[in-house]
Order: sequence, then structure tokens, then C-alpha cells
Amino acid sequence: MLTSIRLIALILLTDISAVAEKIFHNRDHSDVEIQQQADPIIDEGTAQQFLSKYGFIKPVNWEEIQFENEEAVLSDDSPAPKDIVSVIQEGGSLSRMGIKDQSDDPAESLQFTSALEEFQRVSGLPVTGAFDDATKAAMNEPRCGVPDKEEPADSSDAQNATETELRNATAGNITASTAANETVNGTEDWRASTEVHGKLHLKTLLSKGRRKREAEGLGHMAFSKKVLKWRLIGEGYSSQLSIDDQRYVFRLAFRMWSEVSPLEFEEDSHSPLEEIDIRLGFGTGRHLGCTQRFDGAGREFAHAWFLGDIHFDDDEHFTAPNAGSGISLLKVAVHEIGHVLGLPHIHRTGSIMQPNYLPQDAGFEIDWLDRKAIQHLYGACNGRFSTAFDWIRKERTPYGEEVIRFNTYFMRDGWYWMYENRSNRTRYGDPVAVQAGWHGIPADGVDAYVHVWTWSTDAVYFFKGTQYWRYDSENDRVYTEDPKGHRYPRLISEGFPGVPGPIDTAFYNRRDNHIYFFKGPDVYSFDVSANAKARGFPKRIDEVFPAAVPGDHPGGYLDAAYFSYTHNAVFLLKGTRFWRVVSGKDRIRQPSLPRNSLLPHREVEDQWFDICNVHATALKLSG
Repeated sequence: MLTSIRLIALILLTDISAVAEKIFHNRDHSDVEIQQQADPIIDEGTAQQFLSKYGFIKPVNWEEIQFENEEAVLSDDSPAPKDIVSVIQEGGSLSRMGIKDQSDDPAESLQFTSALEEFQRVSGLPVTGAFDDATKAAMNEPRCGVPDKEEPADSSDAQNATETELRNATAGNITASTAANETVNGTEDWRASTEVHGKLHLKTLLSKGRRKREAEGLGHMAFSKKVLKWRLIGEGYSSQLSIDDQRYVFRLAFRMWSEVSPLEFEEDSHSPLEEIDIRLGFGTGRHLGCTQRFDGAGREFAHAWFLGDIHFDDDEHFTAPNAGSGISLLKVAVHEIGHVLGLPHIHRTGSIMQPNYLPQDAGFEIDWLDRKAIQHLYGACNGRFSTAFDWIRKERTPYGEEVIRFNTYFMRDGWYWMYENRSNRTRYGDPVAVQAGWHGIPADGVDAYVHVWTWSTDAVYFFKGTQYWRYDSENDRVYTEDPKGHRYPRLISEGFPGVPGPIDTAFYNRRDNHIYFFKGPDVYSFDVSANAKARGFPKRIDEVFPAAVPGDHPGGYLDAAYFSYTHNAVFLLKGTRFWRVVSGKDRIRQPSLPRNSLLPHREVEDQWFDICNVHATALKLSG
């Protein structure tokens, strides 16, 4: 019941429609069967073209294809891009798609068979080396246009060109006359950023400055900064969706990567184009100054380029989330953004980075494997918290039994994450505004949370500055006046005599019925039963909670302290580290450990996963 109330509050707080509400905790599942319209792969000749284009015959240097045959992008009558032309050789016969017949060349026939076997292997098909019906069907499935097998980068001098140089080469080397024409009918001219002289300069830089790959198959870090700007280019609007719908979908797609990585994405509609890191647009056939031609509805939906250009085939029937029909633009966008960030195709069930588009019935989320892949490149999420706690609630089962359930929450400033302990990660769609979860507490977050829970008492308190609030869990709001006649907010020193505010953090210890308040280097123990500060307090934190290993201690000024019902342990958090307080079981196993001592510190990211910031522009749900 409480969860439902919070979800309703979330909808009201963000002023979005019932459909748009699904942006948070229920992702897209609007897929329908895809109708093939692009030229099908029907014989060994077209199969060889497929295997060549996507890197199975020879790995493709995808990063540089976009800078080759610059003249080819200027006319629909231009010859085919080099990735196709290069496989056509003198002599022999040609299929209708321009691919040489392999029957008279044993070496090339062997190469074709080997490539076919590799495609079958990664596609989960029986590895026969024969162009059978199952292989034909797999090749004709809708997919991403980025090659599956890319040529390894030359890492000998991978860092010789800086990210700024590369970005300036993309869009900064535009003549004054070209820049003057950057806006056409109120929208940016995409082609201005892909003029031939700028692209040639960028090609030169890329040949010596391509990012070093961390390890084969794990991708490469495309950006060295953590806040990236993106824009839906005016020239590249979709003809099928409203501009608001397109921006909504892309904002959600970027947010989904933010939720599982330390990257933040800012929608920027005003800065000069050369300052935009990731540019998105729709086109058909020869499009947006790109060397690659889209193939019409049916097979290749989109492709992404190094340093940030993402193109979507506007011949496809893209739909907004939960529209009930069509191709999920959200799923395609999340996949292509993964490429821009440096991820290759991942041939694993459940991965959003699979090359083929796979409609899904269940809610769509970024898979565990994808999360680990992006964190391998950019690191895991870390950082301080203003407080952390387990929220306890009572529920009745269908049989009328009363049960106790809880979830763990982490707060940072005005946002909170619900931690799913069973899945060992934050809930999809977090963070959420604090006031959407707890009505009436300060909008910018709290310093501490305390739940005094005994057989006779069930009281929840939030602390901020010198004040505190008691929370009415039944009605899901703060008390203005509690059953004892106390009005809120109250001064901490009034409700907890002997404890001066403000405090850093606090937690309730059920084992001794005391609240421990932390303030600077000191700790105050408050006896709930006596409603008084315990004798002898305050004491120094390192006296009450000594270090198990000398010197390994937070030293006071904590960010958060809480008792975890999941781990049956107390944790003290400061910065990116945490210390676990020794439990009774620990002392039974190791009697030499001092009572309440702190075990050696660990990093927050090693214990709690994916508590990630999201940029303010991605937290907005509309407009």
C-alpha cells in the first residue's frame, strides 16, 4: 500500500501523464513482429556481402569508414561505400549484389565457410559451415548497422590526439562561410559538421589517436569526461514521432545508462554544435552526411559512430515507449548509445548490446552483463551519502498474517535510491526525489533517520540541522502533531535531552535500546527507555567504536550510520568508504576483536552496486 502511495505521489510531483509515468519503474515493452522490406539475404553471394559488411570475413575499421569516400555522401548517385566496393575483385562472376562467386576460388571459399561458421557460433546456431535455412533466417533478422567484428585499434600512440582535438576536428574546422549557414530555417545544419576538410583532419587524428582498447571484446573508453552533452539535431527529426516524443525517448535512454555508470548526460539545445558530444538524428537512404546508406524498412535500424553521431533509419516504424505497436525507439537508442560509449556487440542472451533487435515481452532494462561492461570502461558508481537506512513496514498476507518487510534506502541531497537486497542493486528508475517518497521532510534531504522499534514503541524520526520530524507511517506523511501532543518540527535538544543539534548521523540499536548520535569526532548514546542521555557521554567515536586494525578508522564527521537487517550489522559510512561494526558472531569466531570495533574499511562500490547520479536534465520527465 505504501509503495503504491509513493508511486502516485511521484506521478503528481513530476506532472506527467499515466503513460509517461512508466519512465521510472516500468520500462518499455511495446514491440511487435517486424515486417521485412529491405532486400533479403537469399544466396551465398548476398550472405558474403553480409559477412563482409559486419566484419566476419575481415574485421571492419568502423571508426574510419565514415571518413572515406567523402564525395560519396554528396549525391544519391554516388558509388557504394568502400566497405562494399572493397570486396569486389577483378575476374569471376558477380551476384546481383556485386559479390564475387566463391566456387572457383578454394581459398576464398574456405574463408567464406570459416566466416559463416563464426556467424553461426555467435548466433547460437549449429555450426555447420553451410548456408542453411536457420542461418539465412538469422542474417535476415533486424539488427544494428555497426559491425560485429571491428579491427583492433593501433594502441602504440593511442593518446597522441586529445579528445578536444578530435572533437574540434569534427565540427570546429568549419570555414566562416559554412558556419554562417549552420542554422537553416531555425535548425542546425548537420552537414556543416561533416565538411570534407574537417573530416579529413579528423581521419588523420584518428589514425594516431584512436582510444586504446582495454581488452579484446570489452570495448574501449570513448570519452575521458563524465558529463556528456547530447542533442537531437534539428535537421534530423523523425517524420513519425513528435519532437517532444523523440526527446523524451532519448532522455530516458541516456538516463538508463546513467543509472548503471558514473556517466551523466546533459541535454543541450543551445551550445555551439562543436561542444555537443553525442548528436542524434533520423534519415533515410543516404542521410545526414553519412557514408553509409540505410536499406529501407526491415533490417538495419540504426548505426553509431565514434565520437558521438547516432543515426536512425526513418523508414522504420519507430514508436515511443508503451505505444503498443512498432519498433521500440528506446531499445534501439539504448543500444546505439552503448556503441558511442565504447561498447562492442555482445553475443549474450539478455544483453542490450546484441547485434540483432529482439522484441521482448517483459519490461526492458539494461542487463547485468551490460552494466559490468560499461563499468569496466568507466568505473563503478561511488560517492558519499547523506544517510542510509532500512525502512520497516508491516503488511498482511492473503491469509491475514501480519509480516514485517523492509527495503534499504540511500539518500544523497534531495534524491533517494531504493536498494533491492535480493538483486544486490538499486531499483531500476532511481534516483527519485526525496519528497516523492516521504511527504513533508526537507526537500534537500536529511542528515539522519532513526526508527525506534520495540514491542511497545514504533516511532520513525528524520533529522535535519537542529530539527527533527516524526513520521506518520500509516498516513505516509510527517506529523504536524503526534498523539502525545508534540508539534513538528521540534528542536533535537528538546526531544532528545542532552543531544545538541545539528548532528552528522544517527542509528537505533535494538540490542541495547539506545540511539547513537554522531556529531563531529564525538558520539552521544541516548537511552530511549529513560528518555535521557546515557551516563558518561559524549565520548570520542574511536573510544566507543575502536579500530580493529590500528589507524583504520573514519575519525568522526560521518556521512551515514545505519543498522542493516539484511546483514544484521551496523555500518559507518564516510566518503567512498564504509566500516562494519564487529558483531557478536564475529567475536565468537575471533575473540580478540574488541567489542564494537570497526573492521577494516572497504569501498562502498564493493558492497552496494549502481547507486549512480543522474544529470538534472535526465531527472526531468517532460518538456
